[in-house]
Amino acid sequence: MESPDPALRRRLLVEALTVLAAPAPAQTAWLEKYGVVTDEIALDFDHAFRMAEPLVEEGLLSCGALPDLRRIDAIFDEMTRDEFPGRWTTAALINDAGWGQARELAQRVPAREGVDTSVLPDICVVR
Repeated sequence: MESPDPALRRRLLVEALTVLAAPAPAQTAWLEKYGVVTDEIALDFDHAFRMAEPLVEEGLLSCGALPDLRRIDAIFDEMTRDEFPGRWTTAALINDAGWGQARELAQRVPAREGVDTSVLPDICVVR
């Protein structure tokens, strides 16, 4: 199977970072709008993160983005290993340190790449 278009892969990464970088109230409203659960933010990032290194190799993402993206991935890995399910609630978006750290890192990447993250992406949810 052929790999998706590089521009599409970059857009998916940017969209995942846009949602992750948004303030907690905007994230909560986005989750409610689409009827999805909090961990979808991390899952979308995980899928997009897998495309980061090829995007760097193709010149569509700076190599300076990789350390921040890897740190976000590590934060979510750590949160997944934590047995406390409260880390994956909408309330955790506001007060969980992991979400705060991931949000801060996610804000840095698009800023460095010169990408506007002021509008959260629309998604199509298949049920």
